[in-house]
Amino acid sequence: MDATPSFRLPADAASGLSEGPPLPLIVRGRTFSWGSRTYLMGIVNVTPDSFSGDGLLGTGGSRSPHDVGDPPYVTVAVEQGRRMAEEGADILDVGGESSRPGHLPVDADEELRRVVPVVRALRAALPDMPLSIDTVKRDVAEAALEAGVDMINDVWGVGPDEELARCAAEHGVPYALMHNRTEPRYRNLLAEILAELQAAVERAVRLGVDPGRIIIDPGVGFGKTPEHNLYLLARLSHLRLLGRPILLGTSRKSTIGKVLDLPAAERLEGTLATTALAAQAGVDIVRVHDVAPNRKAARMADAIVRSGRIGPGGWEPA
Repeated sequence: MDATPSFRLPADAASGLSEGPPLPLIVRGRTFSWGSRTYLMGIVNVTPDSFSGDGLLGTGGSRSPHDVGDPPYVTVAVEQGRRMAEEGADILDVGGESSRPGHLPVDADEELRRVVPVVRALRAALPDMPLSIDTVKRDVAEAALEAGVDMINDVWGVGPDEELARCAAEHGVPYALMHNRTEPRYRNLLAEILAELQAAVERAVRLGVDPGRIIIDPGVGFGKTPEHNLYLLARLSHLRLLGRPILLGTSRKSTIGKVLDLPAAERLEGTLATTALAAQAGVDIVRVHDVAPNRKAARMADAIVRSGRIGPGGWEPA
């Protein structure tokens, strides 16, 4: 009896099946072997109004176009970057505009004045450290790339503007695209996040971004209520369906503050809980303010949920 006819893949079609973790990514000579362990992205906020209270502009203020030399906060940023590197950061993310709800918009000139001196100084001080620029402006991304960053972190990766994706494509750098909305309106939260991230990935590829250099971020705290954020955090493993490395930022965020009824400065333990759960769900990078304790939490969680061994210096990935 003849078998029931079935479809065959077109000659130019991929299988469409996710087969294991994404391929490793090399950034400034450092190999990110996705699925082997949880990587740490240290946050360097060159702002006066960070929600977490760590904005470096409070340590030296902004500079005017007529100032000579670097402003004082550049020295503080380098000290912070060195400390984070010593504590185990795998990449540093520099941002010059707060993304917290209700933040004051910053024009491109001001953002450039904030971040470019910091990027140059960090690159000089830490020549082997991968650096990322957290911005929504192409002009800022271009200048930061020229100053020494290796990656673009786009908090509006699902938005209508294509310029950052084009910039990443033209420079051949990793591109982290994050889910975001202006209002928390959803009919099916998880399905819509996945669909919008997938559409953004496809657009980035269409614009020329190497698929192997695309990282996705579900955008905890961006266009989502605290209840949305908790629901999403409980289902992080679903993001692996998209077949991309996953970046997660929960450090000191307001949802942790609402759950624990604590200000930003006292949200470390809550952050560590999300880091451990992220490792269990297969998240690849956690973006954090406090590198050393998060590294310990991630390492312990990785030892439980990812293959490896215990060597002379503790747990090691396989």
